[in-house]
Amino acid sequence: QVQLVESGGGVVQAGGSLRLSCAASGGTFSRYAMGWFRQAPGKEREFVATVDASGAYKYYADSVKGRFAVSRDNAKNTIYLVMISLNAEDTAVYYCAARTTISSTGDPARYDYWGQGTQVTVSS
Repeated sequence: QVQLVESGGGVVQAGGSLRLSCAASGGTFSRYAMGWFRQAPGKEREFVATVDASGAYKYYADSVKGRFAVSRDNAKNTIYLVMISLNAEDTAVYYCAARTTISSTGDPARYDYWGQGTQVTVSS
C-alpha cells in the first residue's frame, strides 16, 4: 500500500508562486510514475503534470505549461510542483497520484494511489 501526503498549499496573491511537495511511503517509489491533478469547486478533476519513474520524461497540461514545473527526488521519495505566475484559475485542491508502472500518463483513471490533497488559493 502506498501513502501519499501533499504539502505546501496556501493562499497566494495573483502573480505569486508556490511549491507543492508530495511525500510517498509504503512502496517502491523509484518504479512509479507520478502525477499532479487539481480540482476546483464545481469542476471535474483535471490533469496538471506528470513525470515518469526516472524523472526524465515530463508532460504538462496546456493551461500550466511554462508556469509549472514538476520534479522528483527518488532518494527522498518525494515529488514537487513549482508553480509561478499564479492566477485565480489555478485555485483548486491539488492532488498527487502514483501509478505503479514506470511510464506516465495524464489519465487520472490510470493512477492507483492518491493523496488527500492540498488547497491552493490565488487571490486577486
